[in-house]
Amino acid sequence: MTNIYENAANDFLELASEQRLNIIFKLLEKKSKISNMAKELHATVQEVHRNFERLAGAGLIMKDKDGMYDLTTYGKTMCTQVPSLLFLSKNRKYFENHDFGDVPMKFIQRIGALAGGQQIKGFVKVLEQWKSIYKNADEFVYEIFTEVPLDLIEPLLTRVKQGIKLQYIFSESVIVPKGRKELLNKLGMKDLIDKGLVERRMRTGTNVVVVLNEKEACVGFPTLDGVADMREMFYSKDPLFHEWCLDYFRYCWYNSSPFQESKIRE
Repeated sequence: MTNIYENAANDFLELASEQRLNIIFKLLEKKSKISNMAKELHATVQEVHRNFERLAGAGLIMKDKDGMYDLTTYGKTMCTQVPSLLFLSKNRKYFENHDFGDVPMKFIQRIGALAGGQQIKGFVKVLEQWKSIYKNADEFVYEIFTEVPLDLIEPLLTRVKQGIKLQYIFSESVIVPKGRKELLNKLGMKDLIDKGLVERRMRTGTNVVVVLNEKEACVGFPTLDGVADMREMFYSKDPLFHEWCLDYFRYCWYNSSPFQESKIRE
């Protein structure tokens, strides 16, 4: 076991360099010679050569018969792990007050997929981003909610009436505003459900908030005391970010219970 930690520590040491990280991610895109890489990085050939030697010695890159360097299988696999560190490092302050709530470990292991997201702060800005997701939807809107702001209902159902599909999951302890039922009746919610344009489910203990359409997504994690936080979210159009949110929504959807209006209290 000691040797495993020792080997891992040595590998982290080889990656503990901005230029070496830059090199492996550029090699992930295409093969390169040392001289070409030096020009691309605006660095000296000697400096880049030294870092190539270190990466090759660590088994992360290799040189072919034409003098071109490429990532080894090990190097390519390491590149899939680094984004998780980048995401956590970039959002260190956020995770001083938040955790991953009920997110299963298999999704936390893929958390690097969220590295391309931008943080949105402030309840009003978050709501505006959600409205933008509704507006930009051409096919569907999927949501996991713990709290339902009244002014989101009409713009969302307006889009459903225009032909998009809505699926949403409520926490069984969801907070809904007074006047929700009246507004839903006014907007013809029952008719939309009957037509199959709206599908609803419920889930116990949900504290992660997700809003997405077919091309962009938002996700927010709970505070350390387990309370869903709608004041800060991560947003992106990045395909990997979107895939993570979509997969998580589907996981929650297939592990949810039938919707029960009787459990909702205004």
